[in-house]
Amino acid sequence: MSSSGGEMTNAQLFQQMALLQWLSSQTDEDRRVLAAVTGVQVGRELLNRISGQHQVDAFKRECILGISEFVRQNPQASQAVINAEVEKRVLTFAAKVKALDAAPLL
Repeated sequence: MSSSGGEMTNAQLFQQMALLQWLSSQTDEDRRVLAAVTGVQVGRELLNRISGQHQVDAFKRECILGISEFVRQNPQASQAVINAEVEKRVLTFAAKVKALDAAPLL
């Protein structure tokens, strides 16, 4: 997974560093380091997919951005109106996360 700016994640950077080291040395030790780093990255990605964490994070961003946009577009809204909008969006977020439980794993 890349970060929002298109640059590598830390895990991707570590994997590329291990790959570069192995490509330049071709030693068994560097091959084992590359295999270990790659294994950790693959394991982390599988866990995120099985747990739905990527989707939960996307739902969270969507919720926060929606609330921010509402507040920006309604600068005169009372605290009660803002609270109601926040509650509505948080309930929508919670429903989306709960729906992940019923979705197939992969």
